[in-house]
Amino acid sequence: MDGTLLDLHFDNQIWLRHVALCYAEKHSLPQEEADKWLMGRFAEVRGSLNWYCIDFWTRELSLDIEQLKHDIAEKISIRPEVVNFLSWLNENNKRVVLVTNAHPASLSLKMDRTNLHVHFDKIINAHDIGLAKEHAGFWEKLQVYEAYNKQRTMLIDDNLEVLECASQYGIQHCYGILQPDSQGESINSDRFIALDSFKEILP
Repeated sequence: MDGTLLDLHFDNQIWLRHVALCYAEKHSLPQEEADKWLMGRFAEVRGSLNWYCIDFWTRELSLDIEQLKHDIAEKISIRPEVVNFLSWLNENNKRVVLVTNAHPASLSLKMDRTNLHVHFDKIINAHDIGLAKEHAGFWEKLQVYEAYNKQRTMLIDDNLEVLECASQYGIQHCYGILQPDSQGESINSDRFIALDSFKEILP
């Protein structure tokens, strides 16, 4: 979802700026010291389900992370051509499933702001499955929640680790996102085609 359907700039602003500023203020730390500690802690947790868990970070940082997200929710934005792409899938009777690592509270906020949920036949949260999408075993376990044919499934994700995990499981059609954060750098991969726009895969 984040970086694929939605501009990742919101999440980067939350974690790299808003949370960092609030953490330094909360704990009376110089900003540079707070940033350094946070980057180290993020690196330790990245790739696990806790990385995406609002409850975990609320406890870990002694900050109300859910409220911090609401504070700047106006920055949540849909990536270009996403609605057109999802609408085309809907109109052509394709089954559309959102599989996300986003914490339920974050997912709810973003769906309320964007109304994208109307395009999905089903929304599956990794927190219910108990594994992050980049974790070995996730895509096999997903079959219990949504039976799918690996040869006929298309997965689009901005996270190369997720794509690699899905590809190793046998999902045939995996696409990345060239620029998940509209104000960030492009992501290049020798393994997966990276989409600059969903127009590229529309007929």
